[in-house]
This record gives sequence, C-alpha cells and structure tokens, in this order.
Amino acid sequence: MRKTDYNREKAVSYAHKWAFGRNPQFYNFDHIGGDCTNFASQVIYAGSGVMNPKPTFGWYYYSLRNRAPAWTGVNYLHQFLVENPEIGPVAVETDISQVAPGDIAQLSFDGIMFSHSPMVVSVGTIPSPSNILVAAHSFDSDNRPLDTYEYVSVRYLHITHVNTW
Repeated sequence: MRKTDYNREKAVSYAHKWAFGRNPQFYNFDHIGGDCTNFASQVIYAGSGVMNPKPTFGWYYYSLRNRAPAWTGVNYLHQFLVENPEIGPVAVETDISQVAPGDIAQLSFDGIMFSHSPMVVSVGTIPSPSNILVAAHSFDSDNRPLDTYEYVSVRYLHITHVNTW
C-alpha cells in the first residue's frame, strides 16, 4: 500500500457542482434521514478516487442496498476516516487552524451527537467559523459561512492522504 495526495481541487469542484443538485449515480437520502454524509462521501471520493470495499467496516457505495454504513452515517464516516489503516482516504480530527478546502466540519446541534457533515470549500487567511465556507446537502448550500449554522459543537476532519494499492 502507498500513500497518495488527496486532490482537494477535485473535491471542491465536485462540491460546487452538486451543492444544489443530486448526482443521479447516487441515491438521494433526503427523505430517509438526510443526504449530507452521502454528499460528503461523494465529495471525498471525487478527491480520493478510491473506495474501500471492505464489508461493513469499509467506505463504499455501489447502490442503495450495497453501501457501507460509513458512506451515509455521520459518526461511521468519522470513525472510518480517523481509524482507516487500509485503502481509502485518511483523516485526523484537528483544530480549526488546520482546516483546508476539501475537509469536513461535522456539526452537533444538541452537544451530544454529531448529525451534519458539511464540506469545507474555502478557508480565509485566518480560519474562523465566519470565514470557513461550506457546501452541504440536507440543508442545501454552497459557500455558506460555517457560523450561520446554529450548532453547539463542531469537529474538523482534515484529510491527510489516501491509501492506494
């Protein structure tokens, strides 16, 4: 296995293209729990170019009925990205100073569970919630300042690299 770069430009380009639309290659989860993490996974896939097909604990989408929990579940995606020793994207939970376009800002609206996964598309010179702009589904948006969400806590996932064969 080797480490390759995560293509942040491709990820952000995909996020902008599909922020207010739905790629017909993927099921729209808006009416069964929300589409935010499905969209986040699509964006990350655009930047990584590889899925992890490991049953149950991987990160993949082939169809509505053939996908990993990490593809569409906020906390499963977090777990996959920060614990992934195998093929696919790898992330670290970090503070706001390390956030870059193509990363994820997962939000908790109640301070207990994280339930939204907007994708970072732009970061100002000095990162702050007012100049981190995100794209998201469920609450469809593009170039939305992070501080316009009414969240209790946020965790940032910085994608460091992609493991490939």
